[in-house]
Amino acid sequence: METQLIIIGAGPGGYEAAVHAAKAGLQTVVIERGPLGGTCLNAGCIPTKCLCHTAEVLESARQSAALGITATDVQFNLAQAMARKDAIVGQLQGAIDALMQSPGITLVRGEARFIDAHTVAVGDAVYTAPNIIIATGSVSKFLPIEGAHAKGVLTSTELLQLDEVPARLTIIGGGVIGLEFAAIFRTFGSEVTVVEFCKEILPFFDRDLAKRLRTSLKRQGVEFHVGAAAKAIREGECLTVEYEEKGRLRTVDADVVLMAVGRGANLDSLNFADAGIEVSRRGVVVDGNFQTSVPGVYAVGDINGLCQLAHAATFQGFAALDHILGRPSPYRLEVMPAAVFTVPEAAMVGQTEEQLAEAGVEYVAHKSFYRANGKALTMAADDGFAKILTDASGRILGAHILGAHASDLIHEVAVIMQHDGNISEITTTVHAHPALSEILLAAARH
Repeated sequence: METQLIIIGAGPGGYEAAVHAAKAGLQTVVIERGPLGGTCLNAGCIPTKCLCHTAEVLESARQSAALGITATDVQFNLAQAMARKDAIVGQLQGAIDALMQSPGITLVRGEARFIDAHTVAVGDAVYTAPNIIIATGSVSKFLPIEGAHAKGVLTSTELLQLDEVPARLTIIGGGVIGLEFAAIFRTFGSEVTVVEFCKEILPFFDRDLAKRLRTSLKRQGVEFHVGAAAKAIREGECLTVEYEEKGRLRTVDADVVLMAVGRGANLDSLNFADAGIEVSRRGVVVDGNFQTSVPGVYAVGDINGLCQLAHAATFQGFAALDHILGRPSPYRLEVMPAAVFTVPEAAMVGQTEEQLAEAGVEYVAHKSFYRANGKALTMAADDGFAKILTDASGRILGAHILGAHASDLIHEVAVIMQHDGNISEITTTVHAHPALSEILLAAARH
């Protein structure tokens, strides 16, 4: 079958690009071997956010007495929480399936393999196209330590399928995945310990934000060991994680261990060598248009290892499609918001103070606190702050928010940064009162 575009992978980088390609008039074949929606929908963003919300409601019920509400005998049912998660995932899978039935799109179920640079086989069927977008995502990483694959050592995928809450959960890795599960299962009743190799959790976030989030989660009962290197996982009556901290070998017992040390490009999914596609340890090598070493073949999302976020995959797919169609791309992919759905939430866009200092860039930090915001106080959500970083002229270089609805608030700054805007665009914009967005207004005025 000859077509105009082949997309391998129906995650955020694949199915969104397919819809836009079909609307632009390209006959598009989408090949997917697994559930529609990729990691994000099936074992990442969506299911974890379902459990994050369950945990937030559960904690609110427990703390409701301060609001004048008596909620007695508050109980938690993991099976019901998991069933709700599965129902939402199924609903969204159905929505994607409906999109894949759109005119101009042919959905092919099965595993793709390259025959040559522009020819792909799925079983006995062969497809050829002048343009191909590879969007096959990533897989969970494991530390190369003894016991890494022992029974009871799980990835986020397996943890999302648990049928009971572990009494003791040890999480190796204090990044986004590890922290969200730490917050979830601590609220569900687990005794949670996080072992992080770096000096601070969330190593790619602003250090001020990361430190305050760790303090907040510690108050909630999560135990942290930072600057600690996991050395082994021993099996016995329980699992014992050995780690080195400050030159001393220590241990922590667990019923379940979550391996949350990041994800790597899914390089084993396709025979790239047969297509002449260059790969590195990080992922498929691409240029600024996400085109690989083979003209007409593109790689977007986790497979290229540039930015492992679902929305990054989506917009990389749009940028690749723009290049295929020969039109300029309007996206500034360096303006890439990121969020962590703990309580409180954390969000960022642009550069951190550490990055600016390391680059020798002079900057001004504008800061305000949730505790000074009327809406935050009414919500009993006074933990957190907003920080906007600018140069001397007021051009925004980055923003970092810790607190309720940080994942929503960050986009006010992202929109301004998209257009190289100045902090004055916040201070001269009327903000509704009382609203959490006034936290950004207050920061901009300082």
